[in-house]
Amino acid sequence: MERMSSRLRSLPALAALALALLLGSGCGGSEGGDYGGSHPNYAKALAGAPAPLAAVYKQGDKLLGGGLSAYEKQIAQLRGYPVVVNLWASWCGPCRAEFPSLQQLSARYGKEVAFLGVNSEDSSDAAATFLGEAPLPYPSYSDPDKDIYDTVGGIGFPNTAYYDPSGELVYVKQGGYGSEADLLADIRQYALGSG
Repeated sequence: MERMSSRLRSLPALAALALALLLGSGCGGSEGGDYGGSHPNYAKALAGAPAPLAAVYKQGDKLLGGGLSAYEKQIAQLRGYPVVVNLWASWCGPCRAEFPSLQQLSARYGKEVAFLGVNSEDSSDAAATFLGEAPLPYPSYSDPDKDIYDTVGGIGFPNTAYYDPSGELVYVKQGGYGSEADLLADIRQYALGSG
């Protein structure tokens, strides 16, 4: 009986260790990302962007408040340009894994397409820390109550929403992109219309 009691007392410690290992290797870790590594020279890549897009990129890496109304106002201000919106959270492994592709393609296509982020179900501190590790040329709207997420029709994380130049939501990719080529194909099809 004494041995069984000793084993039962050690179960919580083992469970805590297993949870720590799981979080360190999955959603909370930086596996699969380019964090702290190289990223495009956004100033050089986006120099000469049209004024509405340049105004967005002046806010790169910022977490913007204002919720759904500020987000909708921004989409309206970008009429005339297609918009790609990535809905993410810093704790989400697939979100983190696709950030290097978003870094590369936003630098490559940012003069033709507006890019935005939406950070949901996350703490501002964790999101800001992650953006410091994986900088983006565009801002993300804070969405703690998931109002933007629900309006877009998000399911799980990440999601990527595509708006046409008239501001109409035309497609939402639910789940992460497996490769930069997959993200590029959707940008070409749903943002640039060159499928």
